[in-house]
Amino acid sequence: MGKAGKERAKERREKRLQEISELRKIPYPPADRWWSSDTVAAVTGSCRGIGFEIARQLAVNGLRVVLTSRDPSRGVEAMSALRMEGLDADYCRLDITDDASVRSFADWMLTKHGGIDVLVNNAGVNFNKGSENSVEHAAEVIETNYFGTKRMIQTMIPLMRPSTFGARILNVSSRLGRVDGRRNRLGDVALKEQLLKEDCISENLIDQMVADFLQQVNDGSWVSNGWPQVFTDYSLSKLAVNAYTRLMARALSNRPAGHRIHINCYCPGWVRTSMTGWAGNISAEEGADTGVWAVLLSDSPDGNFFAERRALTY
Repeated sequence: MGKAGKERAKERREKRLQEISELRKIPYPPADRWWSSDTVAAVTGSCRGIGFEIARQLAVNGLRVVLTSRDPSRGVEAMSALRMEGLDADYCRLDITDDASVRSFADWMLTKHGGIDVLVNNAGVNFNKGSENSVEHAAEVIETNYFGTKRMIQTMIPLMRPSTFGARILNVSSRLGRVDGRRNRLGDVALKEQLLKEDCISENLIDQMVADFLQQVNDGSWVSNGWPQVFTDYSLSKLAVNAYTRLMARALSNRPAGHRIHINCYCPGWVRTSMTGWAGNISAEEGADTGVWAVLLSDSPDGNFFAERRALTY
């Protein structure tokens, strides 16, 4: 994309952000408020940044939120900040990369809150900044962003409470994980074709994809094998999350009325947080908006990928 094209893209983005800013001023009509003060939403990785803002905005809209983090001191501080605003917030320590921690969290949610209505999988890591593209921490990135998200989904589904409008799962992802994105596409044509066909996506396909990548990281051949070119390990982890979201949407689609679980994912954009080295172009408050909007949709879709309050292709 040339300089003129970048300028036009910037203008379109700024115009859309202004439109969303106006939309946020409009309160949800009573008829669309499927939730109540008893609706419990857990947000992983929510002691700061986008996760904290998602939790805060959900609480502002009247939900009871549960914040989580690996560091209890930061988590309690974040919970206290929301309570100081008069919001209904709780906290529990959680490390999504640890099976025992996830099971302990599930037990705590069941005992303390009787289950869960909304799960926002926000916790994630990225060790690259700017033009860096190191894969030194690839195993940790994949374990946290993909396997950690999958672990949470599988563990929390049995705890999701029956509802006329359905429980909700939202996975925080990225445009960098799109199969055929303009700037970061897969070079493996056969793999790309499989990922674009709904009936070809399987857990084995996704797990094998990340296993192949990690093997190539170990033997040094990953550069020449057609993986995404920008933040390769992070992008691949989000590609896996997006594919798993679609897989789970299909798996959950046959649940009976009253027991439906709607699962979607979204890209918050390039947000000014510690993960981006504070180099993003929007605030955490703006980045959280589409996630909150997606969770609160009265007629929730299944298996969609959202950005800037719009559905995108994968």
